[in-house]
Amino acid sequence: MPGENLSRDEARERAALLSVDGYEVSLDLRSAVGEDPGDGPRTFRSVTTVRFRCNEPGASSFADLIAPSVAAVSLNGRDLDPGEVFDGSRITLEDLAADNELVVDAQCAYSRTGEGLHRFVDPEDGEVYLYTQYEPADARRVFANFEQPDLKAPYRFEVRAPEGWTVWSNGAGEQTDGVWRFAETKPVSTYITCVVAGPYHYVTDSYSRTFSDGTTLEIPLGALCRKGLAPYFDADDVFLVTKQGLDFFHDHFDYPYPFGKYDQAFVPEYNLGAMENPGLVTFREEFIFRGKVTQASYEGRANVILHEMAHMWFGDLVTMEWWDDLWLKESFADFMGAFSLVGATRFAGGWITFANRRKAWAYRADQLPSTHPITADIRDLQDAKLNFDGITYAKGASVLKQLVAYVGEEAFLEGARRYFKRHAYGNTRLGDLLSALEETSGRDMSAWSRSWLQTAGVNALTPQVLLAADGRVEELAVVQEAAEAYPELRPHRVAVGLYRVTDDGTLERYARVESDVDGPRTVVADLAGAETPDLVLVNDDDLTYCKTRFDTTSLATLRDHLGSVTDPLARALCWSALWNMTRDALLPARDFVDLVLRFGGRESEIGVVQMLHAWAESAVTHYTAPARRETAAALLAEGARRELYAAGPGSEHQLAWARFFARTATTEADFELLRDLLAGTATVEGLDVDQELRWVFLEPLAAHGGVDEKALAEELARDDTASGKRHQVRCLAARPSEAVKAQAWAQVVESDALSNAMVEATIAGFSQGSQRELIAPYAEKYFAAIERVWAERSIQIGMHVVQGLFPSLQQSKETLDATDAWLDAHKEAAPALRRLVLESRDDLARALRGQACDEAADQ
Repeated sequence: MPGENLSRDEARERAALLSVDGYEVSLDLRSAVGEDPGDGPRTFRSVTTVRFRCNEPGASSFADLIAPSVAAVSLNGRDLDPGEVFDGSRITLEDLAADNELVVDAQCAYSRTGEGLHRFVDPEDGEVYLYTQYEPADARRVFANFEQPDLKAPYRFEVRAPEGWTVWSNGAGEQTDGVWRFAETKPVSTYITCVVAGPYHYVTDSYSRTFSDGTTLEIPLGALCRKGLAPYFDADDVFLVTKQGLDFFHDHFDYPYPFGKYDQAFVPEYNLGAMENPGLVTFREEFIFRGKVTQASYEGRANVILHEMAHMWFGDLVTMEWWDDLWLKESFADFMGAFSLVGATRFAGGWITFANRRKAWAYRADQLPSTHPITADIRDLQDAKLNFDGITYAKGASVLKQLVAYVGEEAFLEGARRYFKRHAYGNTRLGDLLSALEETSGRDMSAWSRSWLQTAGVNALTPQVLLAADGRVEELAVVQEAAEAYPELRPHRVAVGLYRVTDDGTLERYARVESDVDGPRTVVADLAGAETPDLVLVNDDDLTYCKTRFDTTSLATLRDHLGSVTDPLARALCWSALWNMTRDALLPARDFVDLVLRFGGRESEIGVVQMLHAWAESAVTHYTAPARRETAAALLAEGARRELYAAGPGSEHQLAWARFFARTATTEADFELLRDLLAGTATVEGLDVDQELRWVFLEPLAAHGGVDEKALAEELARDDTASGKRHQVRCLAARPSEAVKAQAWAQVVESDALSNAMVEATIAGFSQGSQRELIAPYAEKYFAAIERVWAERSIQIGMHVVQGLFPSLQQSKETLDATDAWLDAHKEAAPALRRLVLESRDDLARALRGQACDEAADQ
């Protein structure tokens, strides 16, 4: 991997020297089918013609290409010896002219890691499916190019494919004489070009928009998936959200969608949620639901559709110069996804999900040792790969939400409109956006930017309430704190809500004041004289990005009345604050689990319910004192079982509790119920145990020795599909056997035979909370292997292994010491690898602090 890296300095030097006029890329994918070649990787022919200018004739530069072999290279009609100019990742270009033409004829490799041109064979019918995924820099695995975001150019693709296949790319295409030729794109960056090919199931629709000047925009719409998923493909709902999004963004951006058609491809073994390739957005096929799911799943899919659509403007039309300003596209798309979800679709509770789920991702990332400002220091491509994180996405989006409260919605949107028009098809830095926002808001954005975009860490806000003799509020202040390592105190625009318990037992807001909080202590003068509150919520309506804390009275109120908070957003904010307190060792894990058991069944928002399940499971696994972990697990399973039977028959809450019960099953009685539900000898009224739910029930049975390899093979025979195979592999690796764990470890760590999806499934099955002693020996093996794995495998697989196999269940000072010893002995290891290990170490140290807090509750 290090030889494939590209530094920021190299990219800047090349951008100052070169300008790219256009690419012509010809791919021959007919080799995707047929017999395996045997020795070496399966390859395809890639012929690229690049026309570019050089500002300093006679200078030297390089093009990027990662390929097993190169047959020919010519520069300005002069043949170059591939053995001399190609080193496996770069092509040296010397004595450049003012105007240049580079032609590269290469054999590139199909991918099994989801990077480059991924090849998937469907086990159900043997069909082959292809798709590309490039961000941040894997287009060079498919065609020769200048792989950096600020060397934009138009592209023409042509593709030869097996007979009977359809091929898609960014532009509209047609097949003539056995060749698919695609319309030239607008100037775009390499990482958002795309090719999808295979016998995909394809559905079409169209979108039409008439503007105020009388012109009409027609956008052909398409949606595609594997043939095996066609019976489950609800393309109508995908198109509905797509049209709602296009209406919303045209209403708010005042810039017509610029990329012609709009296809959306749901593809197998995808590493990401989705990718914003203009005209051909790719999604993980898990967004096509094979069984019953909750509305939270449909909301999540809609949010991703809208997130990617926002990128057509933020990221594709206007692109950051380098990955330092990745936030310019990802933070905006994350914010716009929620903003449009609430403003344009049936998912009116989108801000609740944002507060409860997306911000949880941000809060965790912002407290890791690897936290960084939203505008990050990205030295090279490995840094860039790791910065697709909770800071760049969710914290950035949270800060933009705070910015909207600060400057006003219309000023914010008008700034965006000017930004698009001013920089269309170009590249930008932070200052370009800030200048547009300064124009429209009339505010100096530099101080705001320094506090929010250029410093790291999350503040905590705590209310202080002083009562007068008559029982009313004499003074209410908000105290702001920061972590020692990141002491920045920021300006916050907050809403402070006062709540009281009513005669009918509900907890309702009776006063709300917006205030600017700045510095260590801010008095909210407008609340003086208010009636005494039972609960003070210092970030009501979730206007700012902070960790909310409670005063003693408020915390006591929540212990008794959390389920009675009438406003669902306020309730979600309280849950989020309590979880942050658990992670920060300020609230014993047992108390958080108790709150979930007492009030989780009353939660109306299904997305919040499912988040509570994940948090409660994590509380038991990571933050509960070891001596009472078994008891806590049994209580959680008992509560899940109780809520399963109490939930409305056939409801999504019932489904969520059924899944949670399976994940928390602990006793033989729990496993007996799961077996009986699978066999049909027991039922829960209204619960449909479909194929997806069967696999959910089978995993805990496998992990506790309740089903063997034969039973899992029989289940695969029932569900002999790509999805079924992934589930089976996960269940096989979950079995409590030394031989099973050794085999799983060897398949992932010692071999590269598994695809990215199977690596992920194997790792997920390998680590089971009930098997701490069984997998304990692999802690030492982990530290012995990770540097080699990082050097030999692709960065995506390296990330899976380093993160997924860290001995996080060996929760002891010995594991912490072993981690520190590795870090001390590997100071020169790849920075990205060290970052991943440091993050896992921090999670482990946090778990140990949480366990100490929980243990102290006994004293």
